[in-house]
Amino acid sequence: MIRKSRFGQLLLKKEIIDQKTMEKALIILADEDPSSPRGLGEILVDDFKINHHAIYGLLAELYAFRSIDINVTDLDNNQVKHTKEILLKFPEEFKKELIYKKILPYQVTYGRRNTLIVLAADPTDKITERIPVYSEYKKYEVVYCKLETLEELIELIAPQKNEFLDLLQEAEEQIEEMDESKSEADVDEYALDEEINKSLLVSLFEGSLIEAVRKGASDIHIIPFRRSSVDFYFRIDGKLIHWHRQERTSPEAISAVVKDRAVGVDRFERDTAQDGFMQRVIDDHLIRFRVSIIPITSSEYERRFESIVIRTIDDRNVITNLRKLGFQTKAENDFLKSISKSKGIILVTGPTGSGKSTTLMAALYHIINPAINVLTVEDPVEYHIKGARQLKIGNRFTFDSAIRSILRHDPDVVMVGEIRDKITAEIAIKLANTGHLTFSTLHTNDAPSAISRMYKMGVETFLLAYAINIIIAQRLIRKLCSNCKKPISKERWPAALEMGITEEELTSGKIFEAGDGCKKCNGGYKGRTNICEALYFTPEIRKAIVESGEEIDEDEIRKIAEGQGMLSLMDSGLDRIRTGMTSVAEITYATSED
Repeated sequence: MIRKSRFGQLLLKKEIIDQKTMEKALIILADEDPSSPRGLGEILVDDFKINHHAIYGLLAELYAFRSIDINVTDLDNNQVKHTKEILLKFPEEFKKELIYKKILPYQVTYGRRNTLIVLAADPTDKITERIPVYSEYKKYEVVYCKLETLEELIELIAPQKNEFLDLLQEAEEQIEEMDESKSEADVDEYALDEEINKSLLVSLFEGSLIEAVRKGASDIHIIPFRRSSVDFYFRIDGKLIHWHRQERTSPEAISAVVKDRAVGVDRFERDTAQDGFMQRVIDDHLIRFRVSIIPITSSEYERRFESIVIRTIDDRNVITNLRKLGFQTKAENDFLKSISKSKGIILVTGPTGSGKSTTLMAALYHIINPAINVLTVEDPVEYHIKGARQLKIGNRFTFDSAIRSILRHDPDVVMVGEIRDKITAEIAIKLANTGHLTFSTLHTNDAPSAISRMYKMGVETFLLAYAINIIIAQRLIRKLCSNCKKPISKERWPAALEMGITEEELTSGKIFEAGDGCKKCNGGYKGRTNICEALYFTPEIRKAIVESGEEIDEDEIRKIAEGQGMLSLMDSGLDRIRTGMTSVAEITYATSED
């Protein structure tokens, strides 16, 4: 199949992808739904997170499409007006379809026959063939434009509307000030029966879900603020950012709206924690949400406030290409060696929110193929993994019983969401020692302490030494915005020098800090990457573990590993600083507990 594809051959020749990735992509391509199949380029971008421009820029070159480079910040107002006038000539539904596909009718060039210039992130998309049918433009030219540029243009010329927030803005003045003297019973009645208020709150809530997905937020926090207002926060790139404060509204009313629209929660229960879920189609993608509700105290003891956190689960954010995790060279090579073995434990450690699940998902996608049986035991299951059998945990089939059952289900590879206790640890060890590749996570600060943690759970040192392939300890750090980052200021030099940055490096202008923020970022940062230490179990490491006495000598293990080339979390962070990827402040924060 590869030989028949000129595009596939070119991708391999240009080393944009490797042979293994190509083979996996072709397997997915063969299994595509015939009624709406994706192309090879779309699969590589969506499923393997290959850079969009690398794929479609090459595709445009292959099929001789003209390319255009536009600086959106310097765009002429007349051009913006011209493009808006063109868009008005298209039917609304077709225009929405074009914009969704990142295709923008941009300008008309006048001559013997007027030609419509159409910008496209995928110039081969057949939807452009329908332009003469739905518009007055019978002659058109499709021109390739980078996805990032097109997104900026669309945001400027035809921004996506959030119909729920539009409704809210139009009618918000209808919400009247609550009577501060209302009792708790009155507040409940108000929350459940005041139809105008509630309809507006539904719009606010649904609008918050859409905005969270579009802004790339991992979580939505809904928190009572005083007696009659509620705060909405989005967690973006690991930081909580205030999004909206809803005034003149009781927190109980917001809670009622959320509960009404979630599955698995009781609207009238306010004295215990509850977990539920919901799903929505947003911008033509099915997005799932996990809802957590807990009762909290307030200064108004008669009120029963609740804190709500909603996790957004967007399968488009899953990293399926292990190389896109951004590991440094030795860590990546050791990790690839470890997951290529037929048995042993791959352990990823770090605090909550450090990207452990993302790393395991990418590793699983790297090894999954139809010839092996992959089982996962997670509680809860967040993302669907193509090619794996994911056990469904419930009241009758608990995490513990699932762990005990997997050995009887003929697995080749097992992912255990978390090593929680001695039972889980022993089963992971047993799986590894009976010829199974086993993936799991653990909450420890660094790699050597993971060995101590399992030893204290009751696992013998010789079992630990020979069952584990590698321990990855990682953190997620924010990346500096490439558009507004600036050389580090002199007042921050002492902190940088203390970390190990030299004065020569500081004076070179290649060490950066966050800028003041711009429209492309969040306060000077945009996106995240990892820092990690990868403790690969060499014969020397195994020997040191076996020869441990009553305590695991973590310092000795670290000394051996670093002597063999392992970067500590701090050293990994320093490398990120030196390459201009992040700031001294971000690495200091990420490694402060170590």
